[in-house]
Amino acid sequence: MKTDPTFWIAARASGLVAYLLLTCSVLAGLVLKSRPFGSRLKPAALTDLHRFLALLGLAAIGLHGLALTLDRAVPLDWTALLVPGRSAYRPLWTGVGVVSAEATVLVYLSFGLRKRIGVKNWRRLHWATYAIFATATLHGLLAGSDSGQPWALDLYLAAIGLVTGATAWRALVPPPRPERKRAARPASA
Repeated sequence: MKTDPTFWIAARASGLVAYLLLTCSVLAGLVLKSRPFGSRLKPAALTDLHRFLALLGLAAIGLHGLALTLDRAVPLDWTALLVPGRSAYRPLWTGVGVVSAEATVLVYLSFGLRKRIGVKNWRRLHWATYAIFATATLHGLLAGSDSGQPWALDLYLAAIGLVTGATAWRALVPPPRPERKRAARPASA
């Protein structure tokens, strides 16, 4: 009897969408910090976009996990979504994905805890985003069933290139200094 591929397709699609949203969130955060477009982008709007993309990414991760547990092609119980290495399917690289997802949740929750944990600790935690991006990339490449396809490899290479380029920009180009408004000079008589 042939199995219904709906959940397998949903799992693959939601995993790729989660990865793309993670990439876009990382890029939004880098643009927010490095300001490559000067003052044309408002920091508050970019912060909201950064947070919204991260939230959408978490929703896609949740859908990815749900679809994987509902699919019958590869048996996976819900504990494999929480405990790294519990999956029978490529346990190491699936476990790397679990750790990446859990770390994403932690970093996302830190948005609301910024004042309580302090800006310095919040920034340290946000540095973990680079590790999350790297582990999500490894998970996709080494556990993803589409990773051998040229289009999927191109997607991962493009994401890596964009994040690497934006990181290099942040490291090498100082952000523009905020413009100071000049006080009006009194008219001379």
